[in-house]
Amino acid sequence: MSDSGGTGIVVRDIDVWRGAAAATGPADRAAAEAGVRLAYRAAGLVEPERIVWADSPREAVRLLGGDDGPYGPAARGRGVRETVRSAPWAAERDRVQRRLGPQGWGRHWSATGGRLWENTERLAERIRIGLVDELTAGAAAPAAEERSLRLLLLDAVLGQHDAAWLCAFDTGEGAPLHGLGVLARSAGWWWPYERLAVLCERPVELHRDEAGRLDRGDGPALAFPDGFALHAWRGMPVPAEFLAGLATLTPERIREEENAELRRVMLEFYGYDRYLRESGADPVHRDETGILWRIPMPDDEAVVMVEVVNSTPEPDGTSRTYWLRVPPTTRTARQGVAWTFGLGPEAYAPLRET
Repeated sequence: MSDSGGTGIVVRDIDVWRGAAAATGPADRAAAEAGVRLAYRAAGLVEPERIVWADSPREAVRLLGGDDGPYGPAARGRGVRETVRSAPWAAERDRVQRRLGPQGWGRHWSATGGRLWENTERLAERIRIGLVDELTAGAAAPAAEERSLRLLLLDAVLGQHDAAWLCAFDTGEGAPLHGLGVLARSAGWWWPYERLAVLCERPVELHRDEAGRLDRGDGPALAFPDGFALHAWRGMPVPAEFLAGLATLTPERIREEENAELRRVMLEFYGYDRYLRESGADPVHRDETGILWRIPMPDDEAVVMVEVVNSTPEPDGTSRTYWLRVPPTTRTARQGVAWTFGLGPEAYAPLRET
């Protein structure tokens, strides 16, 4: 694939950066530490006296959170994120923008970083939220604890989760961003200070759906070596104990769930068609297009689905049945089927159903 906008960035490299952003398993510690030293030197800084490893961002913020001790503010010195990461990035962005012009830069970003930005930024934000939720739970002064934690998170460089913007620039040997690129391909988040750098391992597990959202029904969707983990179903955060109960769901248990968002997760996992069959639901309308079913849900919109049969037989001669969820305002089967095609019921007149 060709160079993107004459910048020296080959668009096929996006696959390398996509892989780096989603990488799991042990960090390449030697390469990551070399990347730290390169980044400090490129920024005109003395290399840190110590490089310390943490098994997750949670362990890192715990190491850095105390005022005293070997990793406290006095021991680590001032934060140098601006010098090591933000200033070099801004300078390189300005250089490329001047070379390409506004339209050229827009095309270049769309072909590189823009293709990775949404998923990596969404994942990084979920990690931040998970850290704050876990580490402030049960705190004597949760608001003060959250402010302190968020300030500490501002010192973090995202390592592999900086892949989206790094892939838009030259990170080859000798380039201003080379050290940051080496580190991002080798490790997770890290915290740079004058005398200390704290580096994190990458996750050991990452599970996402086709839309790139965290998604797993039988365990953590994201997990680190020390046990810090996030649980989610199709992007929605859920408690670990909630997922453990999905395997034993019944229609009664689904109806009893008071949290409407968790009830929707249960329905998706259980299957809307199965729920309708096993709930003793009665059809509310039927016509030549299919059968309309409705199940009222407490404190939530009703589950309304159209049951349709594929008119084209399967290879074995059977006809497959499909269940299509439609808006709760749907009153007829035809209206529901038409809605799935973006049509009104009066406009839906297929020559041949498939």
